[in-house]
Amino acid sequence: MKKIEFRLPKPEYQIEESYKALRTNLQFCGDDKKIIVITSCTPNEGKSTVSMNLSVSLANSGKKTLLLDADMRKSVILGKIHAGGQEILGLSHYLSGQATLDDAMCATDIADLYVIIAGSVPPNPAELLSSERFTRLLEKLRKIFDYIIIDSAPLGSVIDSAIVAKVSDGAILVIESGIISYRFAQDVLSQLQKSECPILGTVLNKVDMHKA
Repeated sequence: MKKIEFRLPKPEYQIEESYKALRTNLQFCGDDKKIIVITSCTPNEGKSTVSMNLSVSLANSGKKTLLLDADMRKSVILGKIHAGGQEILGLSHYLSGQATLDDAMCATDIADLYVIIAGSVPPNPAELLSSERFTRLLEKLRKIFDYIIIDSAPLGSVIDSAIVAKVSDGAILVIESGIISYRFAQDVLSQLQKSECPILGTVLNKVDMHKA
């Protein structure tokens, strides 16, 4: 297993406390909620940042955590790692049979935190995520990790997150404050509900804390 450096800026104190609160709320959802998919309505709402910081917070609390980058169309997490010149394979390589799990999984410089990056952009992300190989992968990972945080594509743009939600224990929707309309958020929530995945809650992101 390769080891990589996770280059995520340390959040400000208030934001770090918010992630601790999110972590605590997730843990109160029960031990059976291990595989959590995180999505948003549109790109650039901060779902990948939430996924990464929540994963770090869980790992810092002593939980063996895997951050699984399932946004194979436009990965943000790839830009936050430093591999030191190593070739890093990812989820698309594993699902297409080009890599083993050991090839795709990386340990990080943060104790108890592991990452599987998205890998090369495939022509058929939805088909790969709906495959039996992906379902079996999650069942295998469930036996290894305390938490698996899946960063998935925005559900308001593509169907990938609904596919992932079908085989997850819970979903969290990240919503950018002041940008996403109530109707749009309801439409995305409705799409998630069709997957029959419990919606654990939402994260209101990019809130202007200077306003009342």
